[in-house]
Amino acid sequence: MPNSERPIERVFIALSDPTRRAVVQKLSERSATVSQLAQPFDMALPSFTQHLGVLEDAGLIVSQRQGRSRVCTLNPMALKAAEDWMASHRKQWESRLDRFESHLEKMKEEKSDD
Repeated sequence: MPNSERPIERVFIALSDPTRRAVVQKLSERSATVSQLAQPFDMALPSFTQHLGVLEDAGLIVSQRQGRSRVCTLNPMALKAAEDWMASHRKQWESRLDRFESHLEKMKEEKSDD
């Protein structure tokens, strides 16, 4: 992943993959080891750990070694940043749609006055 990407872009790129979204969903329930996370997926462990690397680079998860295992934990603050970004854009589009709706109502009223 290019270093020129902004953190929010990394989050959306990370979440664009269904495997990574499934990992985030699982970690939203509780922390888990890499092997626990990899178990439901039909892929080689090195391929799966690449997915974890993307999630970690995006700041969505953190991992730490505990004995012989690596335990992954969700970082909810990264999700909050994405949620905040979407909310701000949703407000902007809702405002535009409200203005458009008002404009259409005004046009409809003017047409009925003719």
